[in-house]
Amino acid sequence: MQPRILLVNPPIYDFTAYDFWLKPFGMLTAAACLRRSADLTLFDYLDRNNPYGTDNAESTADKWGRGHFQAKKIDKPKQFASIHRNYRRFGAERSIFQSFIKKNIPFDHVLVQTSMTYWYPGVMEVIEDIRSFLPGASVVLGGTYVGLCPEHAKTLGADILIPDSDTTFLESLVPESGKNYQSPLWELYEKLDVGVIKLTRGCPYHCTYCGVHLLNSGGFKARPLTECIKDLQILLDKGVTDIAFYDDALLYQPDKTLIPFLEYVIAGDIKVNFHTPNALHVRFITPEIANIMVRGGFKTFYLGFESKSGDFHSKTGSKVVSRDLVTAAENLINAGADKKNITTYQIIGHPNSDLQQLEESMRFANSLGLKVMLADFSPIPSTPDGDYCKKYTDLDEPLNHNKTAFPIIHLGTEKVNHFKSLCKKLNRSL
Repeated sequence: MQPRILLVNPPIYDFTAYDFWLKPFGMLTAAACLRRSADLTLFDYLDRNNPYGTDNAESTADKWGRGHFQAKKIDKPKQFASIHRNYRRFGAERSIFQSFIKKNIPFDHVLVQTSMTYWYPGVMEVIEDIRSFLPGASVVLGGTYVGLCPEHAKTLGADILIPDSDTTFLESLVPESGKNYQSPLWELYEKLDVGVIKLTRGCPYHCTYCGVHLLNSGGFKARPLTECIKDLQILLDKGVTDIAFYDDALLYQPDKTLIPFLEYVIAGDIKVNFHTPNALHVRFITPEIANIMVRGGFKTFYLGFESKSGDFHSKTGSKVVSRDLVTAAENLINAGADKKNITTYQIIGHPNSDLQQLEESMRFANSLGLKVMLADFSPIPSTPDGDYCKKYTDLDEPLNHNKTAFPIIHLGTEKVNHFKSLCKKLNRSL
């Protein structure tokens, strides 16, 4: 008899959370090696298609498949006593998961996805329920939180921690698991409107505020085109209409994967909406790249433009300067991209805020007719900028990495509110 394995994407405990094409991609990809040799079941607290028979109405999605999670206001942890924001639990109700377990027991193993380090309270909740209702099952944690905070993750009571994308341990759970590449386990969703794809792994850059290189020790690597096309076809067969790229450097060395991938899409007249929630490197948006992205179905473009200050970029990674943003915007618009779907990310709460010239940077992007989105800074442990933030907060407690809380701790409520209000005002002017 095949072992029964439950995959869980936990609820979120945070001040804010929005379904910005969020899927447990890492878990679905890592566990795919078990597809042919285990009985797999998924419980995704954040699946807005309401698959577990709850009484809550299905949430409304926007035209690109994004939407609000079910949410409930809860008490804040003591660390956030000075943060005057409402704290919430996002996702399906806890009782729904408990009933789901009772209905589907037994399971031999439970794999739990982790992502933001400061979302670990949701992981704790899941483990507590597993221990209560599945006392004989082993609990395996993997993902970003485990990779960045392994010592803290040990305190949650899981049996096994997988700090990276290595599937060796998962394969050892089921000796007959597949060794060849397997596409993510999208078939575990009863209904799927939005999917995720990656054409590459890792990032060639080492920006001082980013932890990607800590989680991908192998550096940057383009994936085989055949695998990428297979992943795409599976999503299309499921009826997916919107696909988000989770690549950290999608436009780097595009001749190896992105260009031939989009040539395949265009040649096959494939109708799908592509999105780029991870920041695109604007210096790589040439006329050729802009043209093939628009022709290939890209609808939303999120551009990394943390600052117009050259000094800021020279200290943090030197990814972009102002003229790069101007050129990228012109290339996208000339290629036919809708300007209202081009957004610039700008960090708020970075420890070098004075050097960043945030307000001037926001106004510069707005002067180009581009939307501004403030990306709240989260101090990531073991990064240069994260380590610098130890002077402001205790990074050994992952709650202190919270992207809503830290900018307020660093800048103060009044200044954060000023930038947030300015962002809304600038976007309304477009």
